Amino acid sequence: MLTMSQTFTLRGRVADDHNDPVVGASIMLMNTPRSATADANGTYSISGLNSGDYTMRIAFIGFATQEKSIRIDGDQTLDVAIAPTAIDLKEVSVSPRSEITLTQTIGALDRDLRPVQTAQDLLKMVPGLFIAQHAGGGKAEQIFIRGFDCDHGTDLFMSVDGMPVNMVSHAHGQGYADLHFVIPETIDHINVHKGPYNARFGDLATSGTVEFDTRDHLDNSVLKVEGGMFNTFRGIALLDLLGDKHLFSRKNENLYVAGEFVRTDAYFESKQDFNRFNGFGKYSGQFGDRTHLAFTVSTFGANWNASGQVPQRAVNEGLIDRFGAIDNKEGGHTTRTNVNAILTTRLHNEAVLKNQVYYVKYDFNLFSNFTFFLEDTVHGDMINQRDNRHIVGYAGSYTQHALLGDKPLKWTFGLGARYDMSEIRLLHVQERVLLDTIRSGQLDQLNTSAYLDGTLDLGQKWSLNLGARFDVYNFNYTEDRFDSLSGTRMLGRVSPKLNLYYQATEKTQFYLRSGIGFHSNDARSVVLGRAANSLPSAYGADIGSTFKPASRVIMNVAVWGLLLESEIVYVGDGGTAEINTPTQRLGADFGVRYQLTDHIFADADVNYSHGEILDVPSDENRIPLAPQFTTIGGLAYKRDRGLNATARYRYIADRPANEMNSVVAEGYFLVDAGMSYRLPHWEVGVSAENLLNTEWNQAQFDTESRLRGEATPVDELHFTPGTPFFLKGIVSYRF
Repeated sequence: MLTMSQTFTLRGRVADDHNDPVVGASIMLMNTPRSATADANGTYSISGLNSGDYTMRIAFIGFATQEKSIRIDGDQTLDVAIAPTAIDLKEVSVSPRSEITLTQTIGALDRDLRPVQTAQDLLKMVPGLFIAQHAGGGKAEQIFIRGFDCDHGTDLFMSVDGMPVNMVSHAHGQGYADLHFVIPETIDHINVHKGPYNARFGDLATSGTVEFDTRDHLDNSVLKVEGGMFNTFRGIALLDLLGDKHLFSRKNENLYVAGEFVRTDAYFESKQDFNRFNGFGKYSGQFGDRTHLAFTVSTFGANWNASGQVPQRAVNEGLIDRFGAIDNKEGGHTTRTNVNAILTTRLHNEAVLKNQVYYVKYDFNLFSNFTFFLEDTVHGDMINQRDNRHIVGYAGSYTQHALLGDKPLKWTFGLGARYDMSEIRLLHVQERVLLDTIRSGQLDQLNTSAYLDGTLDLGQKWSLNLGARFDVYNFNYTEDRFDSLSGTRMLGRVSPKLNLYYQATEKTQFYLRSGIGFHSNDARSVVLGRAANSLPSAYGADIGSTFKPASRVIMNVAVWGLLLESEIVYVGDGGTAEINTPTQRLGADFGVRYQLTDHIFADADVNYSHGEILDVPSDENRIPLAPQFTTIGGLAYKRDRGLNATARYRYIADRPANEMNSVVAEGYFLVDAGMSYRLPHWEVGVSAENLLNTEWNQAQFDTESRLRGEATPVDELHFTPGTPFFLKGIVSYRF
């Protein structure tokens, strides 16, 4: 008679010395094919184990590798604490078969080695992502990634502690993502998910998703002051309010606050007079052995003036300087206040239940003039976009480790809801004085969602991830003055995912990722029925590999493709909708992280994409402003004490500014550098942006405009000049 031997499961949680989860830590049973990766809660599970003695190895970048001898003779729960240590790529493993390992490892490494002093720097940490600013320092950046001009976030979803950053049906543009409410020093790790392959993410996650997670605790309280050229000042304080004391729980608790103030006149002839204040507070506490609460409150406000985009002809003819302005009354004011609570519970069957609720109060008031006197030759074309918004949301998930037959299975079921209520206005103004109302109305938009995601180990080398997501939208827009522009509409979208991983060797992993995503259109266009498909699908696939050719080298390479049904975008600057034909993008990504010595690190990311608009003549099929070739990289010298230094470059090639490529957006190559000297409590340093003082354009558009006195309009390149050489000093004190 054939009998089956009984197998057992090893599960538990990996935490640091503050009991915070070490997300992405690898757990391996040596000399066996069994392994796991700590998830967002730090939990892991390894099933199908026979009775016997094992050596358990726990490792993650920036933490001391730990090995334990364990005996398995039944189901067992083992929680492990690992301690921080110096970065060593020898300890990094690619053996756990999931996307999370690579993204979290590279994200942790880049966070520690790349200088981050602004919210803009946070975005620059995403491999292959470039940004541009074109309306002063208080406006969300224009984002370029994977062949997309994402505008301000139409095709890139971003979140902070699980709370969405993007604004749907925004006054300025669909998916508008202003990250300036984040204080960079509070960020703990960044996860990057390229493509529409993860069931957790829905609307706007076509080119990818970027998750920012804040620290649960501070290693030290910090006071920092920065000052530099162009009357630039930045002051920041991060204060640990609890220390070893307790508030509500006898278990581990942390409470800290952070504040940031920034001001600058910037490098334009008209002073930007930019001022921003950020406040942030976070409590995290362990209640019993199985319940964790994280509660955050943050607020920010910014005021600024801007010189906007200038026409090339005005500079060529000497009408203005390169850093001058046609209309220097641009600028604006914006605020955002967030309340976010996450309750995580490990149930007695070792499943993890997570519940999150959040609230956002947001105000936006922007003055822009892109065409000068094209439409109104007397008063000019300045517009004022206003958005007064409330957002309430919920996200819940249930994660369980189980067996499907004798195969380990990890599955998650999630539910979500987001409700946006906003007063949106588009006004015609002159020097910020109201002339006329173009559009004004009330937005009520509800997105409910559910997803199911499962990862099954098929054997010693293969694992399969399947997922499906279902989103339902209720669009409601009521125009204040014209009932004909009001309406209600309900739409739904199903988004399946399939990802396959193959562990060729202990140091080499191959993967195939595929899935369907979507981005929504603005509610003002949806309710008017201007397009048959207002939730256009994005069909994507990646084939790639992550591998370690040497003990201190990590590489990843991928080829990818994405077909977008329609790039339907509401143009907030004009109050109209543009409905474009399908687009196709094909590309390749390459990344390397190399530790040359104990203290010297090198990295580079190279990205290529070829995109075209389908169903149009070949001489009119270029995707405007889509990046084609980009690369970023640098060197870093890092020590816990003493001298630290970094030098970094970024390059983007010329690219079409319109469908015919008759106007070209100029590429650029920039070098930034910095160094500091660290003592036990003090650190002093200096940083330089655009070290070579390169003349470059950041935001660039092919725009039709008319200057005062011109008889006919002109269609040509308009640009916002990039930062010239900029030097800044930094002093910080840790206590």
